[in-house]
Amino acid sequence: MQNYRISLNDLPPEGREFHLDDQAIWQNSIKEFGMDCRVTKPLSASIYVLPTEGGWLVRGTLTGEVALPCSRCAEDAPAVVNSRFEDFEEQPESDELDSPGVHTPAMPEEDTASRLVFVNNAPMLDLAAICWEELMLALPVTPLCNTTCKGLCPNCGTNLNEGLCACEHEEVDPRMAVLRGLTLHKN
Repeated sequence: MQNYRISLNDLPPEGREFHLDDQAIWQNSIKEFGMDCRVTKPLSASIYVLPTEGGWLVRGTLTGEVALPCSRCAEDAPAVVNSRFEDFEEQPESDELDSPGVHTPAMPEEDTASRLVFVNNAPMLDLAAICWEELMLALPVTPLCNTTCKGLCPNCGTNLNEGLCACEHEEVDPRMAVLRGLTLHKN
């Protein structure tokens, strides 16, 4: 993931806003994590970081659009991203940090998933990691191209949104075949 770390020691008391419009943040992360998606409208993030007692308040927005494979038919399923987020990054106790240049095992410098990292005991916030995490949280768990998507035929793989296939669709669970000839009489 591209490095967008900011030094938290250099923030003014009133906080600071950061804008991330570089599409390389998203393209590199999509490639790195092997995501089957593509950006269809540029993704943009705005992150405000405010130093507080005991840590940093992180508040932001994420907007744009991506195309994911539909979970039923594998066609493009557009996913509009319009997310607001707020989080708090806690300042670790001073005795939790090791000597200069050494990082605690819980917060290694090379851990690309960490949002808060320490370089020579100086706290740094990885804005790209925050953006990536918020994008993953904003995406649908089950993307659909359409709420009425019929999916693919389980036998031949034909996209049923484009028309019916020639497969016989009446499949009966063999355990229920005995009930096929059952008739009920009302008294």
